[in-house]
Parts: sequence; structure tokens; C-alpha cells
Amino acid sequence: MAWFVLLVPFLIIVFILLFSTFFIVKQQTAAVIETFGKFSSIRNSGLQLKIPIVQRIATRMNLKIQQLDVLVETKTKDDVFVKLKISVQYQVRKDKVYDAFYMLQNPHDQITSYVFDVVRAEVPKMKLDDVFERKDDIAIAVKTELNDAMVEYGYDIIKTLVTDIDPDIQVKAAMNRINAAEREKVAAEYEAEAERIKIVAKARAEAESKRLQGQGIADQRREIARGLEESVDVLNNVGINSQEASALIVVTQHYDTLQSIGEETNTNLILLPNSPQAGSDMLNDMIASFVASNQIGEQMKKENEAKGILPKKKRRPPSDDDVTF
Repeated sequence: MAWFVLLVPFLIIVFILLFSTFFIVKQQTAAVIETFGKFSSIRNSGLQLKIPIVQRIATRMNLKIQQLDVLVETKTKDDVFVKLKISVQYQVRKDKVYDAFYMLQNPHDQITSYVFDVVRAEVPKMKLDDVFERKDDIAIAVKTELNDAMVEYGYDIIKTLVTDIDPDIQVKAAMNRINAAEREKVAAEYEAEAERIKIVAKARAEAESKRLQGQGIADQRREIARGLEESVDVLNNVGINSQEASALIVVTQHYDTLQSIGEETNTNLILLPNSPQAGSDMLNDMIASFVASNQIGEQMKKENEAKGILPKKKRRPPSDDDVTF
């Protein structure tokens, strides 16, 4: 029974030793093994063995690509303070796990220091607008500087990105106002161009309308002149000379005008001669037109009697009652 009591603790110690002997290293991970505090070996992924108590796992290094975000505040060439967010993607080299673990106490601080140094050396050479336009140049400069500095420590810089550029809030508001003013300027130019096109189109339409209107007036006057010419020819055929015919036409148009004016309501018309001579000339024209009208009527009556349309009227001898002028 005594041996059983001694066996149980022995078995427990053996189990603990066996458990401490075997260990597993995950994929994309490297384990640094030390023997009594001294570097012994590097174990890669899989089931591994170590000497219990004598050896220990100093660290497990992650071999995956990692990212470190660094926020840097600096000043541009035009004295604008701006914050840049630099994302650094880095990886521990599989063949330099020893250097990556033993040469750097804190790799994150080391990378951050280099990022600050490069950004604060490059951005002050640029104006604010250039920082936005040339952010890729900043990222390339950071990557080049970091690669040269970190490769000897067992780190590869895979990629650096400028993921955010944040100027002061007042500067940002001013930039938005400038952009809005520029867009309003462009909009005003487009509106002015549209208004100009409408004005030009309207002017062309008015010009075409005036041209057609003038053509219509010209055609109207041409037809009036042709009608007057025909009227004069008709009057000449019945024995009325050109002067009397013209007087008759003028008076006829005069009365036609008065008739047209009289058809309109709320119309007042005053006709004043320019001089006594003008009134006398108008009276003479009216008398001439009446005489011409009388002659036309007599001529038409004679033609109708000759054609038998009207019976011939018998003349009576003159008497004392007849009044002659």
C-alpha cells in the first residue's frame, strides 16, 4: 500500500513533464526556444519537443502581415496644420526571427518614430493642396525610409498608405466655401450662356418677324398700287382724266378711313387743316371727286340705256322754274 502512495505523485510528475515536453506551434507562427535563458532554437509550425525545466518558450512571433496606424500632425508649406493617418503594413521575415525578437525592444515604437521623421520632413515642403494631390509620394517616401531602416531588424515593410488627411476645421470650412463659390461661378456662367442663347434666338425670331411683316406691308402696298393703277385706268376709260381720278380715289380712301374710325368705340377724332390753303385744296378735291362721280354715273347710265337695260328718259323743255348756275 505504501508503494501505491509513492507511485501516485511519481505518475503526476511524469505527466507534468510529458505535458511540458510537447507543445504545438500554429501556422504562420515561430517559437523562440531558450535554454537556461540563452537562445537555443526557432521552432516552426507543428508538434515540437523541448526539454522540460531546462528549456522554455521565450516568445511566439507572428509571421502574418500586420498593420500599424500612426497619426502624425505637422505643418504644410503654407502654414496650415494638418493631421495625417499613415497605415504601415509590415511582416516579420521568417529567416530573421532572431533579429526581430532580440534586436528591438518595441518594434511598434521604432516604426512610429521613422514615420514621424519622414512625414515631418516631406509635408512641410508642400502646400495643403499638394498634400492631397501627392499623398502617394508621401506614402512611397515613408515606405522607402522604413524598408532601409527595418530590414536589418528582421522586418519587411509591405505597404504604406496615407489613409486620412485632416486639416484644421476652419481651413476645411474655407476650402468648402471656395469649392462652393467655384461651382456657383460655373453655374452662373452656364445660366448666362443659356440666357444669351435665349436672347439671340428671340432676336432672330423678332428679326424674322419684322422681315416677314415688312414683306407683307410691301406686298400690301404693291397690291394697293396695282389696284389704284387699275382704278385710274377704269376711270380714264369713262372719260375722267388722271387728276380727277386721283382726287376721287383720295376722297374715297378718306371716307373709308373715317368709317373705320367710327366703327371703334371710345374714339375721338379731330381733323384740322394745316393752313387755309390746305382747306381750300381739300374742298376743291372734294368738288372734283363729286364731279367725277357724277360723270361716271352718267356714263354708266348711257351705256345701260344703249344696251336696253334702262328705258330712255324723255327730255322736257326747260321752264322758268329751272335754276342754273
